[in-house]
Amino acid sequence: MIRSMLMGLVAGQRAMTPLAALAGAARRGTLPYDNGEARLMAVPLIAAGGVAMAALEMAGDKMKTAPDRTVFLGLLARTITSGFAGATLAPPRRQLAGAAVGIGTAIASSHIGLAARKRAMRRWGQTATGFAEDAIVFAAANLIANSKVVD
Repeated sequence: MIRSMLMGLVAGQRAMTPLAALAGAARRGTLPYDNGEARLMAVPLIAAGGVAMAALEMAGDKMKTAPDRTVFLGLLARTITSGFAGATLAPPRRQLAGAAVGIGTAIASSHIGLAARKRAMRRWGQTATGFAEDAIVFAAANLIANSKVVD
């Protein structure tokens, strides 16, 4: 369930990016398992929604009024998307465990990521650190969603 854990790390930084990565992998047919979650992400309207939400979140993160990722609604979004992603990437009959791993990792990494981002923002500012974080998170999410790692 390494992919479930790794995608939880991603969700801790950007709640919607796992959905966009899963949507892309589902549309390409590269998700590791054929399960209900994977089939859902292959639906064009759902896939487009996941990508749009991820893009909006990344844009909103650069705004001075953007809330911390650890506020209640931010953690709620991370709980939902990391649980879904963890279940999608988990081996057959282990979706519940994959969801739990994804959620736990996302909540922990959101607090750690926020502390690291605040430290970086003091030196390089909100916009520059946001773009750097976006690039890392986007690349990682896509590598995780399309990896051939055996759980």
